Amino acid sequence: MAAKSSWAAFPHDAKGYAYAGDALKKAWPRLHAGDTEPYPDSKRAAALIAAAGKAAPKGLDADALADALQDAWRKFHHGDFKAAFDAGEALGAVGASVAVKAIGIHATYLVDDDAEKLKRFEQAAKLAEGAVKALPDDANSHYRHAFALGRYSQGLSIAKALKAGIAGKVRGALDKTLELSPKHAEAHTAMALYHAEIIGKVGSMIGGLTYGAKTAEAEKHIKTALKLTPDSPIAHIEHGNVLMLLHGDKQEDAAAAAYEKAAKLKPVDAMEALDAAFAASQLE
Repeated sequence: MAAKSSWAAFPHDAKGYAYAGDALKKAWPRLHAGDTEPYPDSKRAAALIAAAGKAAPKGLDADALADALQDAWRKFHHGDFKAAFDAGEALGAVGASVAVKAIGIHATYLVDDDAEKLKRFEQAAKLAEGAVKALPDDANSHYRHAFALGRYSQGLSIAKALKAGIAGKVRGALDKTLELSPKHAEAHTAMALYHAEIIGKVGSMIGGLTYGAKTAEAEKHIKTALKLTPDSPIAHIEHGNVLMLLHGDKQEDAAAAAYEKAAKLKPVDAMEALDAAFAASQLE
């Protein structure tokens, strides 16, 4: 279990990301512009309990669940990723959204060992799978599954992931996310990468014929993501990555400009701080 492995601490100043009390609700639209996660108030918590049925956490009423979810998200935004993961995981399927995001962002940036990274993305994918079963009408059940599998694929190598049929699962989960939440910027970003990574690996002809990957689709989805979340560092980072995957050196300057934009944006939480720091490190 990842919980037993060491979790590196968030390496930046997290003072501005505390969101105590009502500050969380106030900042929520900006904090979750990328993933359209609904604010976990009592009404939302009651709906999650009803939808999850037997998979709902035992002994928690709507108010208690709302408090627990808000607390887990506070920890996530503050960069206490292990505490956010543990709190989310303890809530089962209804806490999977925050748990998967916490272990996923932490593994992306703060785990150096490749085998450990893969193990954590695998763990995240299993958690998300449980959420897909329990909460199939929740966009982020599908998105977190796509995110975990997508990161796992990148660690495995795109070629191996295509061979193992993981790409198809990622695509299916992203399609479902966007069907349930058309303005899910992170899903648009991931969809752009799905098309661009396949084309980057096997070329546009085989990519199109075998996997339905298209340059125009990649460009359309990243454009949508940038329009929905112009202040989000990750949208600009992935824009740079999409340009490089599709056009290589021809778009090197535009890709560098996208990274520069990401590095200069003011982060609103620990995740965005890690994104922006990564963008800056790539420019050195």
